[in-house]
Amino acid sequence: MNDIKLSKEENEILKDFEAGEFKSILTPKRKKMLQAAAEETFKKDKRINIRISSRDLESLQRRALEEGIPYQTLVSSVLHKYVSGGLHDIMANKALQRTQRTRR
Repeated sequence: MNDIKLSKEENEILKDFEAGEFKSILTPKRKKMLQAAAEETFKKDKRINIRISSRDLESLQRRALEEGIPYQTLVSSVLHKYVSGGLHDIMANKALQRTQRTRR
């Protein structure tokens, strides 16, 4: 870790952390809720089969390799982010906006 160059602000944060200045505000109730959410996120109890182009599959596999994860995990993560609202289809949103403008 000695080779890492930290900014002045980062050094102050590290100093405060090492001095024990940071205190957790995580309550037992919140911790239990977060654990349950994490378990649900990673529970894989259903299997699906989809057909995609070989080009898309190769791109997914390449991206997963860059991330250091199996490509199925990457696909699952992307799908989860999309259905939970963390990932948005920009083109679909633009089309919706155009439709809404023409209706006004």
